[in-house]
Amino acid sequence: METNRQKKIGGVIQKDLVDILQGEVRKNGVTNLIISVSKVVVTSDLSVATVHLSVFPQDKAKEILEAVKSNSKTIKHDLSQRVRLQLRKVPNLVFFIDDSLDYIEKIDNALANKDNPIENRDLLDKRRFQ
Repeated sequence: METNRQKKIGGVIQKDLVDILQGEVRKNGVTNLIISVSKVVVTSDLSVATVHLSVFPQDKAKEILEAVKSNSKTIKHDLSQRVRLQLRKVPNLVFFIDDSLDYIEKIDNALANKDNPIENRDLLDKRRFQ
């Protein structure tokens, strides 16, 4: 269970990471790319922050994740400059791709196709309801 302090630190890190990452995208002149920080979870000892990134278009996600991981020291330095008055020590950053948008897209596709379990009740596992 996250404490209020962990949530507040996660929110501060999330806000500043969004500014850093989107600023780099704009500064480098990259078009048709959106990077957002969907979630930041800080450990109880405040030493590690897991950062979940959403990338659009999704086919560039692995490439962007590798670029962010290779520049994680620079990103941490930029973050420390922004939060130096709020945090004594900046946690180590661990980056992951957030796949919740893929999950939502799969649900939408399933509901749009003939494999819709709401319309075709035969697709449901009848043993589950007995």
